[in-house]
Amino acid sequence: MKELEEVAAALDRQDYRQAAKLLKQLQQQEPDNFWVKLYAGRWYEGTDKLETAEKVYRKLLKDATNPKIVSQARQGLQRIEDIEQNRRQEAIIQAKTDPTNQELGVLILEPLAPEKKQIAAQTLARMLKTDPYTARMQLQSRGWRLYKTGEMGELKVYGQEMLEAGIPVFWVCLTEIQKLHVFQVQSIQSLSPQPTIICQNEQEQLGSMTFNWQEVTQRVEGLLPLFVESLDYDPRRPKSERFRHKETTQDYAQICDLHLPKRGCILRICDQNYDFQQGVDFSQFSSEALPANQNTNRIHWNLLKEQLNGLVNHAQLWSEFTPFAETTLDYTQFLGRIKPHIYLSRKSESIWDNAFHLYSGLVFFK
Repeated sequence: MKELEEVAAALDRQDYRQAAKLLKQLQQQEPDNFWVKLYAGRWYEGTDKLETAEKVYRKLLKDATNPKIVSQARQGLQRIEDIEQNRRQEAIIQAKTDPTNQELGVLILEPLAPEKKQIAAQTLARMLKTDPYTARMQLQSRGWRLYKTGEMGELKVYGQEMLEAGIPVFWVCLTEIQKLHVFQVQSIQSLSPQPTIICQNEQEQLGSMTFNWQEVTQRVEGLLPLFVESLDYDPRRPKSERFRHKETTQDYAQICDLHLPKRGCILRICDQNYDFQQGVDFSQFSSEALPANQNTNRIHWNLLKEQLNGLVNHAQLWSEFTPFAETTLDYTQFLGRIKPHIYLSRKSESIWDNAFHLYSGLVFFK
């Protein structure tokens, strides 16, 4: 067909104005012609309308049966992927010329509405060079996911591209989190009119702090597993391996961070090292008298939390630490760079502590 040959020739010599004119006529005459659709895709590609071109090529892969058209549609998709990859690499190289963009950071995926996942998964699949199903599994319905670690320049480029595609993300520099001052609250001496606390700084120096509850803008809660080693017996294993040492969760430490952004600090309260024998007696807030045999730290902790909930109910609560932590556990080397500022009685260090400080730090700078 002469008109199709003319369109192809115009596209080959990058005469997109002439190609558009010819395509307009052909689309009116033969709107269902797959060759016309293919050349329309090439026109979109050549005029840098890559998203539209990709949609055209993908629809051709789904609908067309002519091997030549299918082959050229695949080639078009590959060219688009190469263009995007090259642009991304150029942007990363440019971003890294700024020394601050050479620092380590994290890229965090935020929850995405289910109805938006299909389109977002296609974009993410191109970036990951994987299939849409695998990419879709990376997208969150609730809570955060640690998606990528690396230099800030690279994370910013990926992040901007994902934001433009409608994928909610944010990125934070590790140095910012490491600069945070964390005070371990040992006891609360008074609740009102202004709270006064006894706390320990990073140098393990004890001191007191008085502040206003309105200074607390966010609170972060989490459970940290406390592990114990046990023997696991399985008669189905070979005789020499029937007994194995296994780490199991014995209990959980409860932790609550109060963020005071104007002071650039976090007040960290943990039920394992808070001294309930000092300061405010929280048993006075119990609606019932506590029998001596039930006067436990867990009860006192719950009473303390009830008071905090009332006093800082203006502060946003973040309590989805556990699902976030589960997305970080493969990043052991990165988590190892984070000082957790959590002091629990453990036989060995746990990266769950590092993950909580990362989570709280991300909330602080979000």
